[in-house]
Amino acid sequence: MTELTILMPCLNEAETLAACIVKARGYLERSGVSGEIVIADNGSTDGSQAIAEGLGARVVPVPRRGYGAALIAGIEAAEGRYVIMGDSDDSYDFSRLDGFVEALRGGADLVMGNRFKGGIAKGAMPPLHRYLGNPVLSTIGRVLYRTPVGDFHCGLRGFSRASVLRLGLSSPGMEFASEMVIKASLAGLRIEEVPTTLSPDGRSRPPHLRSFPDGWRHLKLLLTFAPFSLFLLPGLVLLATGGAGFAALMFGPLTLGGVTFDIGAVILAAMAALTGAQMVWFHVLARTFAVRFGLLPTSERYERLQGRLSVDRACQAGGVLFLLGLGVAAASLTYWGLHDFGDLNPSIIARSTSLAAVLAALGAQAVANGFLWGLLNQNLTAKPAPEAALRPAYALAR
Repeated sequence: MTELTILMPCLNEAETLAACIVKARGYLERSGVSGEIVIADNGSTDGSQAIAEGLGARVVPVPRRGYGAALIAGIEAAEGRYVIMGDSDDSYDFSRLDGFVEALRGGADLVMGNRFKGGIAKGAMPPLHRYLGNPVLSTIGRVLYRTPVGDFHCGLRGFSRASVLRLGLSSPGMEFASEMVIKASLAGLRIEEVPTTLSPDGRSRPPHLRSFPDGWRHLKLLLTFAPFSLFLLPGLVLLATGGAGFAALMFGPLTLGGVTFDIGAVILAAMAALTGAQMVWFHVLARTFAVRFGLLPTSERYERLQGRLSVDRACQAGGVLFLLGLGVAAASLTYWGLHDFGDLNPSIIARSTSLAAVLAALGAQAVANGFLWGLLNQNLTAKPAPEAALRPAYALAR
């Protein structure tokens, strides 16, 4: 049985591919590890495929363009129990993989290289990446996902093939590197780090990496999969502070530190409360979608929510809030009528109408989001109705 697959994505790497394969082959021969070298080729036109095959590597053609697409296809085609992946630009040393294999044999599911601990040669990494991009994105990743990884974007990493296949990785571009760490962390896989070195690549052409577009895609992915930080925590803060401020201002102007807060503060507090409530709802719906379609693992907190939340309960709560809002509006209208529909104190009428609007809006949010939550929890095995069967309904709707 093959123990190790050394995997390299490739797109026109004729200048450096041979050096990478020779180093990888040398490692396998020196260490005695039963392994193979797989080149996931992304449509090279410079003869990279022939170079790889001539040196005994197995070439896997990958029609779909992208760093992540090439690696996903390579992982699926790999025959080894473990996979060590690295760029084929000769920036990583494939002759020094002992630390990765040792950690994998010791039970690690994902072994990340850390270039900052192993050493970055002069000119190997642009200053923008070395001192800003990588440290900032790695710090965000560690904080959001409580993972020990200090170099989120190191391209040299090893992993258990079976464990990574279960993660359902799908990013076709450079953000694939972050997706692997994010999903491994959320799935509770055992992650370890080993120092590795980074050398200047041996190509005469510019690298495929684009600093700002790819950096934004990495950041976007980090925030998208953040379990609580992106929507839930900010939403709860807005809802709590906005709701508390709104409630306090219902009794009249509020003076703090010599500053008086009145109608303007009421409007801002209402906006904060409504925005916070919708952000909390969005977190619930996004988490439901992500768990249902295998993008995120489930959790005890999520399962408790599943047991308590239902369309009926959302509609009941929403209906109560909406009726309370209508009641406040009716009381305000009655009060206005008792004053012959003339001019009223702006401070009084603004507070009552704001309260009616907030209650009604919260009720409408609960009902609408409750139905969407129910839709996301429908049986996924049901087949869609044939198009022909839907045409009469479409015709009536028009």
